[in-house]
Amino acid sequence: MKTQFKFPQKSLGLITILMIALLACNPVFAQTETTASKTQTSQDITVKGTVSDENGPLLGASINLKNDKVGTVSDENGAFTFPKALKPGDVLVFSFLGYEMKEVKIQKNTTFLKVVLETDIVEILGALESNKPYKSKRSN
Repeated sequence: MKTQFKFPQKSLGLITILMIALLACNPVFAQTETTASKTQTSQDITVKGTVSDENGPLLGASINLKNDKVGTVSDENGAFTFPKALKPGDVLVFSFLGYEMKEVKIQKNTTFLKVVLETDIVEILGALESNKPYKSKRSN
């Protein structure tokens, strides 16, 4: 099957001509390129939710995928949408300074999580040494 193109009177750029030639050789290429990035398997789950404590929503709580570098943080309402589609069995790790870390395993019907973090005792080891006067060094 031959494909014929009618070019406009204006000159076309080299990239445009190459794209037209590529599409003429393989018309399925353009369709596959755009739909491949949008397809998800039926197992992929988009997870949304809220993070709070006993007093209300937590701003800036970290939500990370365990053993991966993908994550997000909660907004001022404690709400979040995880940026990556998850699969059943994935584990999300919720953390916030001064609170115990919590892990939640994703099930096949999980779409919304309401996570409540519990406060954690933060201990400071050692004591400040107050017997020595503080002296700053002047730079010349």
